Amino acid sequence: MISTVTFLLVYSTASDVARNVLGENATEEQVAAKTSELGLDRPLVTQYFDWLTHALQGDFGVSWFTSEPVAQMVSNRMPVTLSMVILAVAFTAVISAVLGVTAAVRGGAIDRVLQFVSIIGFSLPNFWVALMLVIVFALTLRLFPATGYVPFEQDPSAWALSLVLPVTALVIGGIASAAQQIRGAFIDVLEHDYIRTLEARGISRRSVLLRHVLRNAAPPALTVLSLQFIGLLGGAVVIERIFAIPGLGTLTVNSSIQGDIPAIMGIVVAMVIVVVIVNLIIDLANGWINPKARLQ
Repeated sequence: MISTVTFLLVYSTASDVARNVLGENATEEQVAAKTSELGLDRPLVTQYFDWLTHALQGDFGVSWFTSEPVAQMVSNRMPVTLSMVILAVAFTAVISAVLGVTAAVRGGAIDRVLQFVSIIGFSLPNFWVALMLVIVFALTLRLFPATGYVPFEQDPSAWALSLVLPVTALVIGGIASAAQQIRGAFIDVLEHDYIRTLEARGISRRSVLLRHVLRNAAPPALTVLSLQFIGLLGGAVVIERIFAIPGLGTLTVNSSIQGDIPAIMGIVVAMVIVVVIVNLIIDLANGWINPKARLQ
């Protein structure tokens, strides 16, 4: 369904692709020949089923501009984007869980401060945060590189340094949102009668929180983190452009500008597969944490 919609959307704007490939100085005859070579003069339904047939066999075609196999382009850039997003989700999960649980359990001034900081953090656009981080920590203090990416296998320490600012730009908004969601989930569980009953029986507050509140609040918190992952995957497009990181986001922007439709379709399919895998992992984790979820 997603591939069909995406195909219709991108191919509806494919009228000038042949000229983009050949350049502005190409003649009408050359453009017509290139259009025929790319198969763009065939009926749209025929083009879609041709693409779908090859895609189901793992063949996503070649880039119209670089002649590089799309599957190879995506597989080369996927680890770059995933490493950045997975790190961002991991930091978001840990920091937002600490903040959210602390605010829910302690309440009072800590809760009000968290809500105030969350509103500010959530209202800051990722690109603005990224630019401020570059100006302060890269250009002024010179603690981290302003742009570029170093593969982990080439130099682990340089890899970590190259991801500090991009990951920080991604997690600030995510922490603000996730901390509020986790706080709400914990407060919702804490207000149940069985929690008060457990505490009235003399069970320690620590035991109630770890064995009962955490187990029941974890599923909605995991769902929030899965949504954060999907959101960060989309936000990586902007962050990769700002920090000149050669990931899927940069490839998506370049392919969209050029009208490289095979590359766009390959990226969309890869993104959908990643999202499905993440949702599957979250469902399995929910079932492991809360046995009631397995019955549902």
